[in-house]
Amino acid sequence: MATRQEKCKWCNAMMFIQVNSNTLECHQCRIVTILPPAINANSNINTVSPSANTTNRNINGSRFSAIFSNSNIIASGPSDTTANSKINAAPNIRANMINTISAHRNSLWKSVARVHQTVNRIQQVQSLLRTQAVLMSPAPVQRRAVLCGVTYKRTPKALEGSINDVLNMKRFLIENMGFPYATIVVLTEDEKDPSRIPTKSNIREALRWLVQGCQAGDSLVFHYSGHGSRVRDQDGDELDGYDSALCPVDYEVEGRIIDDEINETIVRPLPRGATLHAIIDTSFSGTFLDLPYMSRVQRDGYYLWEDQRVSRAYKGTNGGLAISFSACDDHQTSGHTTAFTGTSAGTLTYSFIQTLEKEPKLTYGRALIAMRNKVQAAQKNISRNGPDNQTQEPQLSASEQFDIHAKQLSL
Repeated sequence: MATRQEKCKWCNAMMFIQVNSNTLECHQCRIVTILPPAINANSNINTVSPSANTTNRNINGSRFSAIFSNSNIIASGPSDTTANSKINAAPNIRANMINTISAHRNSLWKSVARVHQTVNRIQQVQSLLRTQAVLMSPAPVQRRAVLCGVTYKRTPKALEGSINDVLNMKRFLIENMGFPYATIVVLTEDEKDPSRIPTKSNIREALRWLVQGCQAGDSLVFHYSGHGSRVRDQDGDELDGYDSALCPVDYEVEGRIIDDEINETIVRPLPRGATLHAIIDTSFSGTFLDLPYMSRVQRDGYYLWEDQRVSRAYKGTNGGLAISFSACDDHQTSGHTTAFTGTSAGTLTYSFIQTLEKEPKLTYGRALIAMRNKVQAAQKNISRNGPDNQTQEPQLSASEQFDIHAKQLSL
């Protein structure tokens, strides 16, 4: 059978058809095209049988005539109704293809929009999870300190070593304990900022700042070097009938700050997981923070906790741990000495710093015994505010009982 090669008018695809075929149905775009009655120069005839000439003569007949244009196909033929129907269907097929492509395109855009919405939701969820993680994660540990040294300059009760104590404690906290410089508040008469003079009002404000916003894991330090005194207890919460008190630089006008107020300001608000250490270098300071337990330690290391509470008074924390190292017992006086370095310094402050610098990882029991040994070695050189035969022995008190020979001291 003879075949010829024709080109689709729509997609330009080349294909072979029977030589006597009147129509061309494209295998690619599926559009039907009416062929001209005569074979033009672009058509190629492959003879596959001896009857090709007869077939060609039939093709050259005048059974059909067609007029082609880019937009319309007009065909006439009295005998081929199938061809006419395919011709009439060609524009519809093209329209259907356009509609199908448009529908697929719209569907694709909708799918893309849904993907964008999903991505946005995922990003919102991730952002929410990150925010929750930040809120739920533990806050970074904060270290704060209030260091107060009062010398009472130009008064009969002037002290020489209080400012030295504060400067030494500040250096120790920064260099040895890792306290940030910016979170240490120093109150002395040498400060240029009026809010840093150790008046009663300024000391109160500094103590409130010390515990403000305190959280689990925070480490707080309160250091005081100056005069202390005893005043008659007014609310019946002291076993010995006396409150301990610190003396601000203006105490003769504004009055003292008693241990009840100090306990209420920095001990009771202390939350669970937070730790407060107080180093109180003054006279009559055994129960200076009004803490409920006093550790009585003998020379051989044996100790017991003495309950200082009165039944109707609560002196504990809000779950945190408060520990106080004081220069002496409630009935003792403390003093300053030049025996350690040649310059005046409080015996408790110096012995505390030297003990922890020499042995950083030590227990509370070991620290207390070492401090007592240092104080006793320098006892004869101490210039006290009380009688010369008065003994000074550092004390340890706490808001809760613990094994002082097992718990490691850490600021």
